[in-house]
Amino acid sequence: MSPYLAQAVGTPRIVGVEFPFGHPLGHAGDREEQLRVIRDALRAIVEIEEPNTVVDLPYVWPEFEYWIKAWHPAEPSPITKHLREQARLRAEAKHRDEGQP
Repeated sequence: MSPYLAQAVGTPRIVGVEFPFGHPLGHAGDREEQLRVIRDALRAIVEIEEPNTVVDLPYVWPEFEYWIKAWHPAEPSPITKHLREQARLRAEAKHRDEGQP
């Protein structure tokens, strides 16, 4: 659900889908949609050759902007906050190691 956060922490293969939280495979009860998402995700994971690659699946959730506001939490979860902080610290260390401000 957060592919670029997964990339920031060094996940080897990442498949992203722009669905609201709580619906990682699609609409509840839509077996065909869920199977398509699973098959496409498995295919992408097998085909990814470079580590830390993100493949975004081409699915579109109807009225996505509404769902972002209605379903996504106003504040990030503790694990999301932690992962963001870890990614920030790694980026700072990388810039330091490379002699960048």
